[in-house]
Amino acid sequence: MHVLGYFFAIVIGLVMGLIGGGGSILSVPVFAYIFKIDAITATTLSLFVVGVTSSAGSVGFLRQGSINFKTAFMFGLPSVLGILFSRRVVLPHLPPFIINRWGITITKEMFILVLFALLMLISAFKMISKTDRQRIRKSEDVNYTLLISQGLLVGIITGFIGAGGGFLIVPALVMLLGVSMKQAVATSLFIIAINSMIGFVSSLDKVDVDWPFLLLFSALSVLGILIGVQLAKRIEGRKLRPLFGWFVLAMAVFIILNELFLKQIV
Repeated sequence: MHVLGYFFAIVIGLVMGLIGGGGSILSVPVFAYIFKIDAITATTLSLFVVGVTSSAGSVGFLRQGSINFKTAFMFGLPSVLGILFSRRVVLPHLPPFIINRWGITITKEMFILVLFALLMLISAFKMISKTDRQRIRKSEDVNYTLLISQGLLVGIITGFIGAGGGFLIVPALVMLLGVSMKQAVATSLFIIAINSMIGFVSSLDKVDVDWPFLLLFSALSVLGILIGVQLAKRIEGRKLRPLFGWFVLAMAVFIILNELFLKQIV
């Protein structure tokens, strides 16, 4: 099973390189179900993997000058506050049992995994949708209130469930700031890298990290994204998005069924 887990580490990076995101959403299920790591630790390790892999993916954009640092600061600062709120305030104070009555038991770990699965469903539907992200309508006026609230929301999601939230960041940057799609993707990767690493560091005192395992897993993900970036020059990643979306959808349904129904039966 661990061999399968390491294979998925490469897949995570490969998908991110091919379609510009989405692969990191697999890291928490891989940690939780293949490596049997508890949900809190799984989301923490996922933040490290997402951060390292996004950093590797953004190096090329940095060299091209595609990252809009002003935008990254405007969106990223509220995101950082959201991450710290999730990791330092919300997660430590969640009770061990969210629901434990009427014959229904929902533990803290089950709750986190179900929320993660719901995010996977949203992400999957966006990838399956035929709507071309290049056609996202740009707003004529910059709505800074909405921009800050969106950044805060992304940070809370990133901190709570260990996912990058790129599918939320890119449309927000295009619609609210009117940046180009290429610049939005590049800036999004940069924001995700910074946010994820801050979220990981803020949780180091709460979890025990198996560094050899985490560094090996992250290295394989980086290898995957480097391969994916090269393949993207020959393969149109946009055509692969729906296929990967169906896979993510199937995984999300499995997690929800397993956590809310199968475990209740057992």
